[in-house]
Amino acid sequence: MLLLIMKIIIFTDLDGTFLNHDDYSYNDSLLGVRKVLSENIPLIFTTSKTKVEVETLHERLKINEPFIIENGAALFIPKNYKELDFSFLDEYENYYIYQLGLSYEKILEFYNKYKEEFEILGFSDMNKWELMKYTKLDSTIADLAKQRDFTEPFILKDESKLKALEKIAFEYGIKITKGGRFYHLIGINQDKGRAVSETVKIFEKVFNTKTKTIALGDGQNDIAMLENVDVPIIIKNHKGGYINCKIKNIQKSTYKGSTGWSEMVLKNV
Repeated sequence: MLLLIMKIIIFTDLDGTFLNHDDYSYNDSLLGVRKVLSENIPLIFTTSKTKVEVETLHERLKINEPFIIENGAALFIPKNYKELDFSFLDEYENYYIYQLGLSYEKILEFYNKYKEEFEILGFSDMNKWELMKYTKLDSTIADLAKQRDFTEPFILKDESKLKALEKIAFEYGIKITKGGRFYHLIGINQDKGRAVSETVKIFEKVFNTKTKTIALGDGQNDIAMLENVDVPIIIKNHKGGYINCKIKNIQKSTYKGSTGWSEMVLKNV
């Protein structure tokens, strides 16, 4: 019976999707969350945020779900999650983990070598107050955003230098992706799409059944995720528009942010 109930999996971006772009509120997402949890459906935050940021959000929501962090760098599954057996994965603290990204040390090695030449400003060089200015995060969450494991978000002062930076980064096994506010230096073998694809394989192995997958996102870095699910959903962004993508069966929310999130979850679950 459990397998039948859990055959749906939901992957969702956070900033601008589950959380409002301007104030990071999730109040309007709670209606959708209650529906998802009542149906015993895995709700997997798939985000550029860090492990500790997601853990803090989970605590506030009083949920204990798997999550994918730092643009597909790693999947974390809480031990004893729904009493399912994920012991074939590696262990890390209180989680099972499937890692796709490079270590933060390797990312910073590249960043520190080229940051002056390309005039890039990353999280590692921002103090808390600068980070609060650029992100509009409060002091506590800004501290958590700096506790990174795999990727470096950054600001590029001169956009004309992007192509040259991408070319050099590729030689280091690194690529650049664009989020809602920042560019991100990430491992070449990771993105939200691959992380979602690998997660589906893991869950289908554990469930011993095929799954129906749903994903919601609003940004350019969500396209790969949306391309790898059965039901892709674009959330209207804070500017009132939608990202450009050519996915044929794409759904679009009527509303922005968390209101649009609940709208589309309730429509599809």
